[in-house]
Amino acid sequence: MLTLEKARAWYPGYDAVHGFEHIERVYRLCQKIGPPEGADMEIMLASALLHDASGSHPEEGNRKDHHLRSAEFAEAILIEENWEPGRIRAVQHCIRAHRFRKDESPQTIEAKVLFDADKLDVIGAIGVTRALAYAFQVKQPVFADPSKKFMESGNKEAGEPHSAYHEYVFKLKKISEVLLTETAKKIAEHRQIYLNGFFEELADEMKNNK
Repeated sequence: MLTLEKARAWYPGYDAVHGFEHIERVYRLCQKIGPPEGADMEIMLASALLHDASGSHPEEGNRKDHHLRSAEFAEAILIEENWEPGRIRAVQHCIRAHRFRKDESPQTIEAKVLFDADKLDVIGAIGVTRALAYAFQVKQPVFADPSKKFMESGNKEAGEPHSAYHEYVFKLKKISEVLLTETAKKIAEHRQIYLNGFFEELADEMKNNK
């Protein structure tokens, strides 16, 4: 049986960005969002436990394909758990579709709930903490002025850093606009305001202190 305690072994406890604490928060958010949205909670919670299980941590190399690697990992785990093939595929779809930068869009209500729960964890006070922690992990600055090219297209100039503020401009400031369920949108309202206020204050202080 899949449980939070079993999942703990798949994640490093020390990773402030994609470690077990993130998984536990997403799991709890799925428990909150899934029932009112009519999700199959067995598929839902298995997806939450497994969505970052392979390739999401800095020591594992390039994390751009971690959703694909985690879906493969999930298949192996769920086969051991004697899941039916169709339900395994449903979990894999949730995992493959959970990223903000993705090729596969969420089609099922379970995939939509996982997408939303994962995104809710990048806004609010927790989102601020994770954005700064990720910048430190990958040795990027907390703030750098984005270039005109980045502001217009999301593509950096040669040698331009990808600061936490860049991530805010590119992704974090519009999270509430991409959420797919009404339950998550309500949770996001305050979190989005808090995160945006922090990064706009950060930019103002950094620019005015030069």
